[in-house]
Amino acid sequence: MTTTLLSRDEIAAPHARAGLRCALRGEWTKFWSLRSAGWSVFALAFVTYGLCYLSTNALRGQSNIHDPIMRVLVGFNFGQFVMGVLGVLFLSAEYSTGQIRSTMAAMPRPGIVLGAKAIVVGGVGLVLGEILSFSTYFLGRFILAGQAGQIALSQPGILRVLIESGIDLAVVGLIGLGIASIVRSSAASLSIFTSIMLVLTVVLFAMPGVIVHDLSRYLPANISSTIFASTTPNQLQGTPLFSPLFGLLLISLYAAVLLFAGGLLMTRRDT
Repeated sequence: MTTTLLSRDEIAAPHARAGLRCALRGEWTKFWSLRSAGWSVFALAFVTYGLCYLSTNALRGQSNIHDPIMRVLVGFNFGQFVMGVLGVLFLSAEYSTGQIRSTMAAMPRPGIVLGAKAIVVGGVGLVLGEILSFSTYFLGRFILAGQAGQIALSQPGILRVLIESGIDLAVVGLIGLGIASIVRSSAASLSIFTSIMLVLTVVLFAMPGVIVHDLSRYLPANISSTIFASTTPNQLQGTPLFSPLFGLLLISLYAAVLLFAGGLLMTRRDT
């Protein structure tokens, strides 16, 4: 009978190899194996281009158009919800099906798992967002060719809107992922995400004017509205708002805080 003695390095080698790179490969495969992923990307593109065509085509013949780029990117308001839902389901679906146990068995470091998921969701959201923003811009420019509301990259604020709109989609996807890492339940996470992005805005504007005046600038929905426009949107006229860049940094901070809290909770619960 022979006894094989393994060195400490040899014993630690499998765990050392199971790092972020391995987790990224696994999470990338899992993301595109989600039924909702492909259909959501298709729905996002279809609605973004469709709403761009309908909204921009309605501007034809008008001599005075307020902020045409906002009309061109009107579909991004829908896109936020698509990316947020994808971010939620990318993690919460694993808790619902029990697949999270297999994930943690393969990678017993919840922080690495959540980090890999964040990179995948953020990367897909960023690439998809930038592609959609610039391609939608060119579609709107084609429709408005020769019109008074024609838009060009050389106009003030247009390039900023296109770049930051793509980033916004990625950040909102990370907010959804962060909520799911804390709550775990798909239904509860989706309810909270919808409340933050939509219901909270409606409730706040039903409150006294002082509260609206002080808090409205911090709402993700209002921040995104300023990002998707080159001027202050009509519905927010008279409301104190952060600059689009500062607003983008603020909702990025929201996403970072949610992911950090979720990472701590996952480490405590799932190890």
